[in-house]
Amino acid sequence: MTLHLSIMLWLPALAGLVALLVPRAISGWVAFVGSLGALAYSVALLVDYDAATGSLQYVTDETWIEQLGIHYKLGVDGLNLALLALATLMFSACILWAALEGDHRRERPRQFFAWMALAHSAVLGALLAQDLLLFVLFFDLMLVPFFFLTGIWGPGPDRVRAVTKLFIYTLVGSLLMLAAAIATGVLSSVQGDQTTFVLSELEKVALPEGSQRWIFLCFAAAFLVKMPAFPVHGWMPDGYRTMPLPVLAVFSAVLSKVAAYGFLRVVTPLFPDASADFQTLMLLIALASILYGSAMAFTTTETRLILGYSSVAQLGFITLGIFSLDGDGAQGAILQSVNHGLVTVPAFFIVGLLAARAGGSQDLRDMGGVAFRAPILAALFLIVSLATLAMPGSANFVGEFLILFGVFETKIVIAIVAFTGVLLASVYMLRMFIRAMHNRVGAGVVPTDIRFADGLVLVPLVAVIVALALYPQMPLEKGQNTIPPKVEEAGRLAQPERQAIR
Repeated sequence: MTLHLSIMLWLPALAGLVALLVPRAISGWVAFVGSLGALAYSVALLVDYDAATGSLQYVTDETWIEQLGIHYKLGVDGLNLALLALATLMFSACILWAALEGDHRRERPRQFFAWMALAHSAVLGALLAQDLLLFVLFFDLMLVPFFFLTGIWGPGPDRVRAVTKLFIYTLVGSLLMLAAAIATGVLSSVQGDQTTFVLSELEKVALPEGSQRWIFLCFAAAFLVKMPAFPVHGWMPDGYRTMPLPVLAVFSAVLSKVAAYGFLRVVTPLFPDASADFQTLMLLIALASILYGSAMAFTTTETRLILGYSSVAQLGFITLGIFSLDGDGAQGAILQSVNHGLVTVPAFFIVGLLAARAGGSQDLRDMGGVAFRAPILAALFLIVSLATLAMPGSANFVGEFLILFGVFETKIVIAIVAFTGVLLASVYMLRMFIRAMHNRVGAGVVPTDIRFADGLVLVPLVAVIVALALYPQMPLEKGQNTIPPKVEEAGRLAQPERQAIR
C-alpha cells in the first residue's frame, strides 16, 4: 500500500495538467474526476486505518536530498486522517461548483481548474508530509495557486492589491517558518550524525528551552497569520471580498485547518517546553479571536465577511483546544476543524445562491423573504446555520464541548469567558439566517428554490453534516490513540500538579 499516498497526493495535480490540454468545455470535469479520485482514496483510508495502534501507517519514505537529510516521507495517522477526508471532500465540492457555474469563468477556464487542482495537491502534501522541510514546502506552495485564482478571476478592481496583501502577510510568516525549520534540523542533529528533518526523528531530540522559545514563536507567527487569528488577520477582509466564491469557500474551509494542524503535528510535540511556556499567551490570542470575530460578524452586513469573521472566531476555538494542552481539548480541536470545514463550503454556496436571487448583491440588506417560496433552500440553510452555532445534537456542539472541557481542566477563567463566544455565534448566525430568508421580500429578490444542479453540490455536504452529527464518534475513535500524545508532554510541563494527580 506504499503507493497509495503518492497516488492520492499527485492525482489532482495530474488531472489539472490534463485539464490544460482538453477542450475548455470539459476542463472542469477533468479536474473534478481527479479530485473524486483523491476523495475515494481518503474514504478508503478512513475505512482501512487501524486506530488501535495509533501509529503512522501507509508510509512512503524515500531519501530526497541526501546531503541535507530531507526525505520524501508521507504517512497517515489519527491526526491527519479526518483532515484528509475533509480536504478531498471540500475540494471536490468546490471544483464541481465551479464546473457547474462556469458562466463567469469562460475566460481561461482550463487555467482556472489547473490552479485549483494544484492547490488540492499542495494541501494534501502539507497534511501527508512527515518531513519538516517537506511540510514547509507544501505549506508555502498551497498559497501560490490562490494568488493567481484571485488576481485573475476575482471580482472587483482591488483584487490584485488584496491578494498581494495576503501574499505579503503569509510570506513573512513563511520565511520565519523556514528559518525555524532549518534551525530545528540543525540544532537537533547530534554531533557526528547526519542532519535529519524527519518528524519522528526530531521528536526524539529535546532542544534547549531557549532555542525552543524563539523557534516556537516563528512557527506560531506563520500558523496564526494563515488561520487567520487576531490581531494578525489584517489581510482577511480584503481577501475575502475579492476571491471567487468557490475559491474562497475552499480557502476558508481547508487552508486555515492546515495551519491549526501544524501546531499539533510540529509545534507541541517538537517544542513541548516552549508550548508550556507560551500556553497562556496562545490561549489569550485564541480568546481574543473568539470575541473579536464574533463581535465583528454581528456588526457587518456583508455575508462574505460574516462568514469570514465567524471563521476567525471558530479558529480561535480550535486554537483554544490545542493549547489547552489536554487530550480532550486536542481531540475537540481536530473534530471542530472538520466540523467548521463542513459547514463553511455550503454556507458560502448558499451565499452565492442568495446573491443570484438578489440581483447579484451579497449584502444582507438586499436579501430576505425567500423562505416560503424556496423551502428546500431554507431548510438546508437552517441545518447549516444550526450546525455553525453548535446547536446541541450537532457535531459542532461535541467539538466545542470537548474544547471547553479541556480548557476547564487547565485554565478555568479562560474557559468561562470563552463560553460567551458560543452565545455570540448563535446571535450572528441566526441574524444572518433570519435576515436572508425571512422578513419582507427584498426589492430585487427573485424567490426561487434551488435547481437540480445546485442540489448536486449542496445536498451531499448537508448530508455529511447530518451524518457526523448522528455519529461524531468516528473521527474521535480514529484519533484517540494518536492526538492526545501530541500534547501530553507539553501538558505535563504546563500542569505538573494535575498530571501527578492523574
